[in-house]
Amino acid sequence: MKSSSSLKPRDGFTTGLGVIAATLGSAIGLGNIWKFPSLTGTNGGAAFLILYVACTLIVGLPVMISELAVGRRARANAVTSYGKLGPGQPWWLIGAAGVLAAFLILAFYTEVAAWVFAYIFKAATGGLATNDPVVTAQAFNGLITSPVQSLVWQWIVLAFISVIIIAGVSKGIERMTKRLMPALFVLLLIVIVRSLTLPGAGAGLAFLFKPDFSKVTAATVLAAMGLSFFKLSVGMGTMTTYGSYFRADQDIPGTAIRVMLGDVLVSILAGIAIFPAVFAFGFKPDAGPSLLFITIPAVFNSMPLGGAFMVLFFILAAIAATGAMLSLLEVPVAFLNERLGWSRTVATIGTSLLLALVGSTAALSSSLLADTKLFGKTFFDLFDFASSNLLLPVGGLFICLFAGWRWGAAEMRRELTNSGALTNARIVNLFIGIVKFVTPVLVFIVLLNGLGVIKL
Repeated sequence: MKSSSSLKPRDGFTTGLGVIAATLGSAIGLGNIWKFPSLTGTNGGAAFLILYVACTLIVGLPVMISELAVGRRARANAVTSYGKLGPGQPWWLIGAAGVLAAFLILAFYTEVAAWVFAYIFKAATGGLATNDPVVTAQAFNGLITSPVQSLVWQWIVLAFISVIIIAGVSKGIERMTKRLMPALFVLLLIVIVRSLTLPGAGAGLAFLFKPDFSKVTAATVLAAMGLSFFKLSVGMGTMTTYGSYFRADQDIPGTAIRVMLGDVLVSILAGIAIFPAVFAFGFKPDAGPSLLFITIPAVFNSMPLGGAFMVLFFILAAIAATGAMLSLLEVPVAFLNERLGWSRTVATIGTSLLLALVGSTAALSSSLLADTKLFGKTFFDLFDFASSNLLLPVGGLFICLFAGWRWGAAEMRRELTNSGALTNARIVNLFIGIVKFVTPVLVFIVLLNGLGVIKL
């Protein structure tokens, strides 16, 4: 018996711009505003940037193209897509791992996003009006150790993205990301102009763009490989799900390359916005994860009109987080809608309520549940480790094996050339060779590194 959802036309992206905006919105996240500057700062600047771009081409991009191709051919949710193209074999587990990974990532990512949303309010009301990193550290600690603030802001974030998902793929995700992505670039450019006009900003630009390869170590290369894989939202079912909404005439390799370049561009622009200001006021570029919530407020408060620019900065960070969260929430919602026949509204509300329950353990990991640990980790760290270090690289590895070997070169070539309608045969053949022989090895190394098997 078919579910009621299968009797209606399947929703999807309606325009080429919508495809780019939604897919780019999925790839861009807090990693661009937070993790990329953090890792660039702690790994020597420009040399890490060059390695990151190179690794993105041979690690993240091939997995993204594979997922998009599988999703569009199957026209289904992540679990059904791999089961449909690999019938009679347990390839559907790739999609199941993606659904689980998307859920676990949201369980802690919504809390990080909650800090960003809270910082918009705090910055606008003067709650971060200090240029002393010690004081900004106290403000951040006060936020994450407050059970009420942690939970309430997380629930606000969940309600916000749920409303958009309930509206649908074209009227919700596509419409919202087509507005958010241009706004993100505009806000970034505004902050960049202010940052570059500061005395001493040139030192920050030199740090970001003048490579010192003497600082490159094996650990630096592994960090670049890991970031290139995680930054493009691959291995978590998002690109498979979004690919299923692509139009039949969409150029998948071309779209993926544009998304990759857009994602790298946003990361670089975030670096340009952050590092000149960091250097101008004598802060350290290797502040690590605290860069976003402790160093940045102190930096902005050191400049004229810094309070206003700080509000803009955290608004653009919230925009980046929203696009990523929409793609993550869509993965389990699409599964529940198509496999179990739940209406989109019920699937979204049900998933969000479960996320509020499970995610509360991550939200309280610095307060009421700080001493509660599994496998030596808080719930926040456990969800992060299980998804980022295990589920995503395992999923990415098997996506490469499925696309390159089980589904096969002929079917991949047919899908990526739109049955010969596109004149991109050379690029497609190069991609097939990389996804069969190169990317799986590198993703396996990322997996071993994440599990601590490779220690440097």
